Amino acid sequence: MAAIALFHSVYGFRSLERDAAARLRAAGHQVVTPDLYGGRVGQTIEEGFSIRKEIGWAELCKRAEKAVADLPASAVLGGFSMGAGIAASLWSSRPQTSGMLLLHSIAEIPANAREGIPVQVHLADPDDFEPADEVAAWRAHAARANIGLEVFLYPGVGHLYTDPSLPDYDAKAADATWSRVDAFLAVL
Repeated sequence: MAAIALFHSVYGFRSLERDAAARLRAAGHQVVTPDLYGGRVGQTIEEGFSIRKEIGWAELCKRAEKAVADLPASAVLGGFSMGAGIAASLWSSRPQTSGMLLLHSIAEIPANAREGIPVQVHLADPDDFEPADEVAAWRAHAARANIGLEVFLYPGVGHLYTDPSLPDYDAKAADATWSRVDAFLAVL
């Protein structure tokens, strides 16, 4: 089973991340879910962005790095929306990661990305935060980097469609996502 670092969305550490971690632990994985906001939670997306801005991206990445320091170098890095970007910020310094799990977002691919590294991406289609042209350019970059990319698009759902606490939630798409995540992690 895999060791996994799973980072929260811009809202902060909430039931979405707790429930996801519980699900993954029940499947036998070791999961850490760092609270990069130190207990603060945005009640709206605007509040979440305000907290993110107040803390600062560099500090969030520093906190993430500290949170994974004791995990094996092969630990899977993943996250929800903003958390996918946080996971990707660690990718270049953890090139031995077994895989990248990007939920609700694409994220920068480092120059030292290992050839063939498994990367699984789940996106709403369309998604205001991840416009189709940006996703297409990112996929082309991923192909040039020769990573083991799987992208799953979920038509007509909201950005954070796996979060039952938000209007974006779509049970069918969320179930499909978690089934695909389980299959992805089972082979790492």
